[in-house]
Order: sequence, then C-alpha cells, then structure tokens
Amino acid sequence: MRGLADRAARHYDSAAWLPRQVAIALVEHLQPVRMQPARILDAGAGTGICSRLLARLYPSARVIALDSSKRMLDRGRGRWPQWFSKRTAACGDAECLPLADSSIDLLVSNLMLPSCPFPDKALAEFHRVLAPGGLLMLSSLGPDTLWELRKSWLTVDADKVHVHAFFDMHDLGDAMLRAGFQDVVMDAERVTGNYPNLRALTTELKNLGATNAALGCRKGLTTGAQFAQVTQAYEAFRNASYLPASFEVVFGHAWRAPSQRLEVDPPSMPA
Repeated sequence: MRGLADRAARHYDSAAWLPRQVAIALVEHLQPVRMQPARILDAGAGTGICSRLLARLYPSARVIALDSSKRMLDRGRGRWPQWFSKRTAACGDAECLPLADSSIDLLVSNLMLPSCPFPDKALAEFHRVLAPGGLLMLSSLGPDTLWELRKSWLTVDADKVHVHAFFDMHDLGDAMLRAGFQDVVMDAERVTGNYPNLRALTTELKNLGATNAALGCRKGLTTGAQFAQVTQAYEAFRNASYLPASFEVVFGHAWRAPSQRLEVDPPSMPA
C-alpha cells in the first residue's frame, strides 16, 4: 500500500474531493463535543487535509499527522506554517503506531481503514494510544461504495474481484467494541461523484492511491478488451451527460474506557 501512496502523492490533492469533503464532515461532527484536547493524532493523514482542519478547530493543541507514505507527508508539509507551528509529521503504520500508551486525547482517522485488510489491529492501536476518556472519530467506506463499477465488472468477469470489499458499518462498530471502545455510535450517508467517462473515475482512484485490496483476488492485468466491455456496461448508469459513482461514507465515534463522559450536544449531520 505504501508504494501506491508514494506514487499517488504528486496528484493526490487534485483528486481528493471526497477525502476533503469527508474531512470537513468529520470536523463538523467534532464541533458539538465539548473538549479541548492537548494532543491530537490524525492517523492516515495523507497530505494533511484533515490535520489542517483540526489545527484550526483546536489552535492550542499539538496535531500529529501520521501516514505510512513519507511522500504524502512531504507534500503536506509545504502547506504548514513554518514558525511556531504545533503541527508535526510522523511516518508510521496505523497497525503499529510509533506512539506511547495513553499519549493522545483525540484520534481522528479519515478514510484510512479501507486500506487495512482487517480493521482490528489498527483499532487496537487506536485504543492503546488514546488516554482514558479520549475520543476516537473516524470515517470509512461501506459496501455500497462503487457498486456501479462492481456490477459492471460482473458482466465481464464474474469470477474475479475487481473492487475492494469494504466493511459494513455494523461490522466496523463491532470491531470498535472488540478493541475496547465504549459508547460506539455509527452512521452512514451516500455521496455521489459524477464523471464524464469511466476512464476519469479510474484515473481519479489511481491518483488517490486506491487499489483492490480484497483478500483472495486473482492477480492479473486488465486487458483493453475487458476495459472496453466494462466501459460499455457502465454506460447503463449514465445520467444526463455524467456517469455516477456511489460512495457509502461511514462515520463512527467512540470513547476510550473508562470514559469520563464529556457533555456532547446532539450531532449535526453534514449537508
């Protein structure tokens, strides 16, 4: 995964409309929470889209942007203030965080979990580094993501997995409970992207460093004839002059036990 992210770093920001939109929604979810964290971790920070929003929301906090791709972090550093900044970057794996136990007050993870074959290891690490009473706020992608692309591929090659098998919202919530989190709250909404053609969608996914990480998929290159067939099948979904691509965005938050219940206003859903 790291190699894909390194190669995607150059074009990531130009393709990152969905990570940017979801990051804004995550921060909106945080605004009703009455807490002032001193130490914040952005796990899977990429080029720092969410880190910058967190630094604005919590100007007194130290924000650590962590990603497994050094090139992604390097792209983000150019957008940080050079003097008196409390933002730092760390290169590391979410399944083995280079942080001490109970060292973080707020941990935010924006669309990183789909890159993990199993979420349990990363969630266990999130729980380990959060201080008692600390908050986890995350986003992921659900199984209805890219269903149009998945259905189009079935008309061409039904035996091969071409689209990542994303985790169901309820399964992800259960994984958070297994990791030791309390008061788990999950929600989901659908976001639709519009593309002039299938090539534009697949190019965007490549620029985001996305890949088919489903276990058990057969390796092999897609031929030109296969792609042409998929393109033709996808045309059945065309709406006016655009092809839609669905993204099921999953939101979740939970507290590190023992949870010192902070007062939380009713959450506001993103528009």
